[in-house]
Amino acid sequence: MKIYLASDHAGFELKEQIKAYLKERDFEIEDIGSFAYEPDDDYPDFVIPAARKVAEDPERNRGIVLGGSGQGEAIVANKVKGVYAAHYYGGSLEIIELSRRHNDSNLLSLGARFLSKELALRAVDLWLRTSFDGGRHERRLKKIKDMEEQA
Repeated sequence: MKIYLASDHAGFELKEQIKAYLKERDFEIEDIGSFAYEPDDDYPDFVIPAARKVAEDPERNRGIVLGGSGQGEAIVANKVKGVYAAHYYGGSLEIIELSRRHNDSNLLSLGARFLSKELALRAVDLWLRTSFDGGRHERRLKKIKDMEEQA
């Protein structure tokens, strides 16, 4: 599994913390940017290239993107065919688990302004170690993939 990271200015600090956490655990990662805190940057400039990398091999690649709320990042990532972004900005971690088990999400969008480092790392860890259940969920995902082909 290769993990692509991306953030705008609002998610930059937390992205750097997640990157260090993943490196300590020997994950293969590639940071797409931003590479410095730039208050006027725009999240699509980083999230779109990260999502495209995930889409190159959506069964092997994963992405973690960050912004202030994570909402815009999830929206833009989900515009890339083959990317299934889950959005998390706090609350029950069960939603993280279900995003993998039921929806086979391959990109996680985090709202950095709403998450502590500890909660973000717990979410990332859970998301990375949770597998897709398959079964009845495969039928549902096939309908989404069929729709993508028609768009």
